[in-house]
Amino acid sequence: MKIITRMLDTEVYEATNPAGNTVRIDMRKTEKKEGQSPTELLLSAVAGCGAVDIVVILQKRRKTIHDFVIETSGNRRDEAPRRFTDIHCKYIITSPDVTEEELDKVAALSLEKYCSVAATLNCTITHSVEIKRPVKA
Repeated sequence: MKIITRMLDTEVYEATNPAGNTVRIDMRKTEKKEGQSPTELLLSAVAGCGAVDIVVILQKRRKTIHDFVIETSGNRRDEAPRRFTDIHCKYIITSPDVTEEELDKVAALSLEKYCSVAATLNCTITHSVEIKRPVKA
């Protein structure tokens, strides 16, 4: 795997994968920011990597997923390097047939066994789950 990252401005970069897909890396102050910072992208990567595993497993179990939101937060060291010391993913699924116990088990399996991003990090990653039932019209 190879990513080419090019400077667009002092605090703005663009990373491109071999297929030509790009992502903007933006380390400017919030009021000027148009993309995610490297650490925000890392949290997004943990969320996305785990989410794909969870959805695939639940679909294999023939579960219905109406909506899936992942709230990912992380704490970082105060001193350099300001690496993450812990990350928490809250998985919120709207489904008529997924149970909280089932989602909890599948989320743990994803983060502990299948997610390449989580496996690469040197920090504690925890999770919690929430099930929402679809509103009947």
